[in-house]
Amino acid sequence: MPTATRQKIGSLNCIVVDGGQQPTVAVIICHGYGASLDDLAPLAGEWLTMLGDDASEFRFVFPDAPHSLAELGMPTARAWWPINMARLAQAVQANSFDDLHDETPPGIDEARAALDEVITETLAGMPTENPRLVLGGFSQGAMLTMDTTLRGTNEPPALLIQFSGTVICRSQWQDAAKDRLSKTKIFQSHGKIDPVLPFDSAVVLRDLLRMSGAKLEFHSFQGPHTIDGPSVEKVALMLADVLTQPSEEELDEELGEDLGDEVNQAGEAVSESHANDR
Repeated sequence: MPTATRQKIGSLNCIVVDGGQQPTVAVIICHGYGASLDDLAPLAGEWLTMLGDDASEFRFVFPDAPHSLAELGMPTARAWWPINMARLAQAVQANSFDDLHDETPPGIDEARAALDEVITETLAGMPTENPRLVLGGFSQGAMLTMDTTLRGTNEPPALLIQFSGTVICRSQWQDAAKDRLSKTKIFQSHGKIDPVLPFDSAVVLRDLLRMSGAKLEFHSFQGPHTIDGPSVEKVALMLADVLTQPSEEELDEELGEDLGDEVNQAGEAVSESHANDR
């Protein structure tokens, strides 16, 4: 039976759940604003159950955001960067999110660096060669994982999960999306009656991803700012698919072997031609 352990990875406290002794896929999931590392950790148990015989291939990591919200009266709540909640509520009321989509939130660079460190150390600590990476999050955690995929120091993940996210840093994301998402599959879900990040803000993200040519599965549902059951099930299927995808290193090896075969065949053809000439 998988057990959860608490570990410090990089500068962040994390919950780590292994499905087996030799996991080959690292799944790093980031919570939303006002939650903590405990909030999404139960997803590991749900996904491991759904994965069945494949469960042993997965390690789940749930980092705790760096900023405490205790001063706001929420002693266990965390944030990846500060949010002006009054301004956000005003934007929701006015149905005017354009300015927020174009902003680079203060503190996002530090949050991205911290998550990049978690990714690097998690992959380095995997008990297998060429581990695969899955990255995702909910709400603010989704925004951070999208930003880290597009502007981070690590290679983009095989699968990117966007639960109830939206667009920030729009110009930077648009510039990076085509190149950085070419080998990444994306799952995006959003409730149609979301009072925190309205559904229209999800459409902006969906359209940006589609315009980049990304391999996107978009799932809408009749619900609020949450993760619905079908989203959990769909992600489980996509996690299983990751096992069949070759890693970057394996692709490079295959490419090298193919090029080597082509060079050898060309050399043999040249040698045969010279022999015929003689």
